[in-house]
Amino acid sequence: MGKRIFKGIVIGLIVLLVACYIYVNDYYKADTMAVSSFPHPDNIVVLQEEQYQVYVPEEPLAAMIFYPGGKVEYTAYTALMETLADNGILSILVEMPYNLAVFDIDAADGFIEQYPQIQHWYLAGHSLGGSMAASYLSSHADQYNGLILLASYSTADLSNTDLNVLSIYGSEDQVLNATKYTENLINLPSSYQEFVITGGNHADFGMYGIQKGDGIATITTEEQIHVTAEKIVQFVKNHIDIE
Repeated sequence: MGKRIFKGIVIGLIVLLVACYIYVNDYYKADTMAVSSFPHPDNIVVLQEEQYQVYVPEEPLAAMIFYPGGKVEYTAYTALMETLADNGILSILVEMPYNLAVFDIDAADGFIEQYPQIQHWYLAGHSLGGSMAASYLSSHADQYNGLILLASYSTADLSNTDLNVLSIYGSEDQVLNATKYTENLINLPSSYQEFVITGGNHADFGMYGIQKGDGIATITTEEQIHVTAEKIVQFVKNHIDIE
């Protein structure tokens, strides 16, 4: 009887490990053709490090650290990072273990120290990445000027912080849980700003193709990325002017 129980446990563990392996290796890969065809700015420098990329403008007015969406290859957000850098925001795109930000919520550690000349810092993320960025800020809010959520929400209570928060999502998004999104707005400072991209969906903040269960966008991926970058840059500049 004991041997049967032991054998059952071993088989169960093997099945679990195989399931985990399949799960973490089933992710949305960057659409390299779409990324390469997107216009690349000439006035920025891209630094490729082991677990992150830095998009450096000539004269950074602020910096943003970006957490990718769950099960999305981080390079799928290259176009958004380049567009932001082209508009003066030094953008740091981090790679997450197994493409899941939940495995490295503290991925933002150390970057502020690397760029002491930059005074204004923002943390941002798409979907799961946004929620994990918000969780990180729950204990690091005093180091940052704000949070930018793309098709995401904060389960951490940031309502009593001085963070400037911008929430952006697409009108055709069918992946973002609308009920949870609304319920968790209470966790944001009362001054948060919200912007809905008409015709945008969940996946098109990045370039990784169609996401299961998502709505059909009525604008192009390029348009959604440009609108997103425009709103982020405007948001950052507005608060720098206020300060």
